Amino acid sequence: MFVEIVFVGLPIDRDEVEEALEAAFELDGEVTGAGSGMGRCHLDLEIAEGSDTAAALERLRVVLSELGVADCTTLNVSK
Repeated sequence: MFVEIVFVGLPIDRDEVEEALEAAFELDGEVTGAGSGMGRCHLDLEIAEGSDTAAALERLRVVLSELGVADCTTLNVSK
């Protein structure tokens, strides 16, 4: 599963989010890309095939909430 995580008005450094995601998905996913421009930035998260996608998305939401960035985040999910 591929998740594009788009941030508008991110209140913390994108690298902090990337590090938290890398720790949370150490065993079953990885951040594969990032970018920024026009007031937005994004991170690309690849979830390993065979992983529980519902659990992975919930873990992602928890990490974003704990960082205080859930309100400025949109998730674009593709399988």
